[in-house]
Amino acid sequence: MNFSLPDIPETRLGVGIGDRCLDLEAARAAGKIRMPEGARLEDVLRSADGLPYLESQLDETTMAAMIAFMVPLSGIRFRAPVLHPAKVIGIGLNYHDHAKEVKMAEPAEPILFGMYPNTIIGPETPIEVPRLSRKIDYEAELAVVIGRRGRHIPVSQAVDHVAGYTILNDVSARDLQMSDNQWIRGKSFDTFCPTGPYLVSTAGLREGNDLDIRLRLNGKTMQDSNTRNLIFKVPQLVAFISEVMTLEPGDIIATGTPGGVGFARKPPVWLTPGDVVEIEIEGIGVLRNPVAHE
Repeated sequence: MNFSLPDIPETRLGVGIGDRCLDLEAARAAGKIRMPEGARLEDVLRSADGLPYLESQLDETTMAAMIAFMVPLSGIRFRAPVLHPAKVIGIGLNYHDHAKEVKMAEPAEPILFGMYPNTIIGPETPIEVPRLSRKIDYEAELAVVIGRRGRHIPVSQAVDHVAGYTILNDVSARDLQMSDNQWIRGKSFDTFCPTGPYLVSTAGLREGNDLDIRLRLNGKTMQDSNTRNLIFKVPQLVAFISEVMTLEPGDIIATGTPGGVGFARKPPVWLTPGDVVEIEIEGIGVLRNPVAHE
């Protein structure tokens, strides 16, 4: 995870262990592990040795010996797991239940669209309702973070190129999205891509195929599904996208949202200042963001 401390505002790298965080920067400064000074998660992903080298230094014995570098999770501020991704690749209409609620045929191939790094924020940072729109929608999504560079990746090797998974809210200005007949403007406002709180490695979640995913708006459950309802699974998405573009460490793939989005409800439900959005994905945690005026 990327995080900061109340008395140290610079972003630091850590590992979540129960209700505590191992401060890897403090451990590095004390000579307990080897990594670049001031490294963030994306720096590790893009380094020659990558995340596997860092993980190799964190066996149970080593972790137990670094208790002095543990801080309570309650005392840190989570940052986005990848602060400056080179690419954020969205997938449209990729849940069976979402296709059904909007009365659209399921696509024969993944529908790709682009998002931009300016949209990235972390947990607890406000989603801002922009001046240009008042029809702001939520979308709970499982996000894939690439850990190994690749092009023309076979489906059978796709997960080997994934560093892990996080939670992503693909916030959308629906009025602009619908009036433009394409998605870039409606999904490109600052703060429109909250991510976090953790990056969870594929060692525990593998292909991310059977994870409960829920979104709560002001405590009320609005989306409640499971990633088994994905039309195109993670390996298919990684392989398909890599036929078009080289995937680089730190790139993010937003795998699509399940049913229950705001614009499909009767009456529609839009995010408004003062709201609180929480997305929970099994095995990853909870991404929480308030909503505020721009």
